[in-house]
Amino acid sequence: MASQLATVLLWEDAVEEFKNYVLPTVKAMLEQDGEPDYVGRSTAWNDWTDSLCKDGRISDWQYANWSHPPCCG
Repeated sequence: MASQLATVLLWEDAVEEFKNYVLPTVKAMLEQDGEPDYVGRSTAWNDWTDSLCKDGRISDWQYANWSHPPCCG
């Protein structure tokens, strides 16, 4: 529950972190042909938000209700 977290990470901030820290790795590993791999990007977003939830950076509600960012297709 968000009220039990010391700080709450906003969706916009999470998207920025994803684009800066996770997406470059996805591109390097899965998009060597230059074509966006939206399934790979979406999987990375799901895995990453799962880790944010497990680390207590976002609430269970945020994890369950956040949409994928535009960069994931």
